[in-house]
Amino acid sequence: MTDQTAPITVNLVRPARGSADPVRVLLMHGLASSGAVWDAFLPLAADACELWAAELPWRVEGVPGWAERTDVGAWAAEALAMVPGGVDVVVAHSFGANTLLAHLAHTDDLPGAVVLVSPFYRPSTADFDWRAIDYYLNDFHLILADGIRVRAGGRLTPDRQEAMAVKVRDRVGPYGWVRFFDTYLRTPRLPLDGVTAPCLVVAGETDFAAFPADAIALTGALPDARVHVVSGCGHFAMAERAGEFAALVNQFLSDFLRNRAWEPLK
Repeated sequence: MTDQTAPITVNLVRPARGSADPVRVLLMHGLASSGAVWDAFLPLAADACELWAAELPWRVEGVPGWAERTDVGAWAAEALAMVPGGVDVVVAHSFGANTLLAHLAHTDDLPGAVVLVSPFYRPSTADFDWRAIDYYLNDFHLILADGIRVRAGGRLTPDRQEAMAVKVRDRVGPYGWVRFFDTYLRTPRLPLDGVTAPCLVVAGETDFAAFPADAIALTGALPDARVHVVSGCGHFAMAERAGEFAALVNQFLSDFLRNRAWEPLK
């Protein structure tokens, strides 16, 4: 049983199928979300993948005080260390992708491959202005409402979605928002040249939270990265386009699944 009070837990959510040497994959969710965001992807992942989902301190119910920790990369490092046997591949979404990048930019202990889904990134500090702050502050609840829309699968009216999003925004609170935006603000200064693991960056064409331009710019800043923009998709490609997302990830990992060429993280 998952400890609801622990800041981080990791759970085996799907064993490998027919593989004696599984590829251990850690799934990391975004702000005000949960491991359930990966549910549609789980049955579609390659058979050789052993899938672990992290429940992180910024999950939907929230862990009090998580946002007071300024080193967000340390949260990602702790999640990686909790997977038995070590992690081969990390798939991280949204704010989870940013905490992972904050960790990977300051360590030599890299996973074999990384998938970043809808990450937030700007290549230059000049790309942030007062309009950006206004957008992410005053429209923050609309970003959360889009997540609720995807999870609800059309069962809620727009007014109901927005009302629920306001409650989630209030649960995240000012400190949670500041930690999110501070992490975004720091992305131009991340030393990404050391993140040499192969990376796949996935963006949604209609994502109004982490814009496709963010993903394209991030791909250019990473030493070994490719990008795919999913047509007609928003912030949650793993849920909105689960089949296409799984095909992208499986293709990206196919070479590694045929030839285990790395040592897992310990």
